[in-house]
Amino acid sequence: MRGLVLSAAGSLALLLCAGTSRTAQMPKTVNDGYGDFVFVPAGPFHMGDTFGDGNPRERPAHVVDLDSFYIGKYEVTNGEWRKFRDDPGYNDTKYWPNGRVVPKDQDGYWTNAPNHGGGTPNSDNYPVIGVNWDSAVAYCNWLSAKTGRKYRLPTEAEWEKAARGTDGRKYPWGNEIDHSYAQYVKDFSFTTVQPVGFFDGEKHGDVQTHNNASPYGAYDMAGNLMEWCSDWYGRDYYSISPKRNPRGPEKGAYKVLRGGEFYLTAWDSRSSWRSSAWPSLLDHRMIGFRAAREP
Repeated sequence: MRGLVLSAAGSLALLLCAGTSRTAQMPKTVNDGYGDFVFVPAGPFHMGDTFGDGNPRERPAHVVDLDSFYIGKYEVTNGEWRKFRDDPGYNDTKYWPNGRVVPKDQDGYWTNAPNHGGGTPNSDNYPVIGVNWDSAVAYCNWLSAKTGRKYRLPTEAEWEKAARGTDGRKYPWGNEIDHSYAQYVKDFSFTTVQPVGFFDGEKHGDVQTHNNASPYGAYDMAGNLMEWCSDWYGRDYYSISPKRNPRGPEKGAYKVLRGGEFYLTAWDSRSSWRSSAWPSLLDHRMIGFRAAREP
């Protein structure tokens, strides 16, 4: 598989040049009042298991060409989620898939202090947890209405490009990992999320971190939380995926999750790693999301 990727390097280089010409001068970071979003330029990248050490569902590795987009610099935080939760728009059915609002009292982690739930003190900079796919989509729809810009969940392909860039790296920062880069399982005692952006290269208490930003400046795309994507999950989708702006199967039972999380291993934190869950899954402390924004 590695040889396949290397043999395509010349073609990818040509496509990269073409992608650059499709991207106008855009701000590298935008903020419409609901967090920073970093720019991912148009063009191709190698998607999937380019190292040959992943699952069959990460293959075949293939070149995907995407339009430009913005993606959240961080996972959506409790502080950002509270703006939606406390807004009258939360109960407006027009924002929710199929018009079904998730009652606020069904989020069992909102008032859970050990997991830094958003209804507990000093929790604003932690990522929101216990949010299902429907709720994440509703947040994006509400945010679009508030800002006049188009917000949505990233596609699986957009998520992976934002995480690994165009040079085929295994993790957002490179090809090696240790606990100074990301929050993934150390042992099987209790652990939970870190604040967003914790791994910024600074020393926090006794913990010296390395900067875990992706090539475009998005943090925590390995470890911390699994993140919802817009696509239906298809185990063998890569074998039939279109080369331009793939959006996943037309239907399915599960939605894509990306990014590993604090209770999974380093291997599960690779940028090509894929997982999935029912979109209605609630009350899961290992799942969050980040939004995408169209230019």
